[in-house]
Amino acid sequence: MISQESGTPVNRTDTGSVSLVPGTLLGFYVNSTSTGTIVIGNGSGAAGTALSGTITPAIGFHRFPAYCTAGCYVTIANTLNVTLFFAAG
Repeated sequence: MISQESGTPVNRTDTGSVSLVPGTLLGFYVNSTSTGTIVIGNGSGAAGTALSGTITPAIGFHRFPAYCTAGCYVTIANTLNVTLFFAAG
């Protein structure tokens, strides 16, 4: 088993795709937030499957290793600036 330790950084401040191709979400770094929340999903939007419940993250890095078979999508509510690290493949 190969452990993935690096990925492409994708910054989001609103709901949308992290990647449209399959791969591994390694985690995310919360740059700033007030009362922001995030839900991580496999696939695209409402057609996808939630991989997490609603997370209210603190500022800093959060490990969240998850394989996304249909790409990765995030739903962001309120104010949240987050960089997600995604490794395609």
